[in-house]
Amino acid sequence: MNTSEITKEQEVFTMPRIGDKAPQFNAITTQGEINFPDDYKGEWSILFSHPADFTPVCTSEFMTFAHLEEKFKKANCNLIGLSIDGLYSHIAWLRTIKDKITFNGMEKIEVKFPLIEDISMNVAKKYGMIQPGESKTQAVRAVFFVDPVGIVRAIIYYPLSLGRNFDELYRALIAMQTSDKFNVATPADWNPGDDVIISPAGSCGVAQDRMNQTEELKCDDWFFCTKKLDKELVLSEILKK
Repeated sequence: MNTSEITKEQEVFTMPRIGDKAPQFNAITTQGEINFPDDYKGEWSILFSHPADFTPVCTSEFMTFAHLEEKFKKANCNLIGLSIDGLYSHIAWLRTIKDKITFNGMEKIEVKFPLIEDISMNVAKKYGMIQPGESKTQAVRAVFFVDPVGIVRAIIYYPLSLGRNFDELYRALIAMQTSDKFNVATPADWNPGDDVIISPAGSCGVAQDRMNQTEELKCDDWFFCTKKLDKELVLSEILKK
């Protein structure tokens, strides 16, 4: 089938992959115009979408993100939201959240990070936030982690009905920063202070040397070596003071 034969219903939706340069866009937001990712060079960003303004799950998520914004900022990470709604809808919704909504012990929450107007769906389509099997008119709950040089480092998608786990989003951010800083990998359920993974040895000789380095490394076999990484060291290197 050639391009001219593709109907509207058969439209192909693409998305960036891990390791790709984050697709560039200019957009109007509740905090003014942004040029992404260039405006955020030297810092991490979380670009995330939600289905619609004035919806309950999205409201709970925006309140949680706003409540945690300073925590993410200390980890050198910006938050940028998006939905297929207009600017005035965004402004009215965020004002309502601040004036009327209480959730999980939070109230009078002011959302200060930018929320992108995307009525045209241009940004949502660039980032594959429209999943036709879920909805053709709303973005799913997509999360893109973009590093300080504008590379997509992780992608997490949730369906419309499922609110995100914000502890996991923060954990993933800190884990990736730890991997970059200390040249290690992080195992299942890792949190700062837990042992980290050292990449498998490239030769038998190196493997044997590792097996003998019992003070620094714990090697159960040549391919599975861990070492301790002090929590205070991790946090002091990553978090802004």
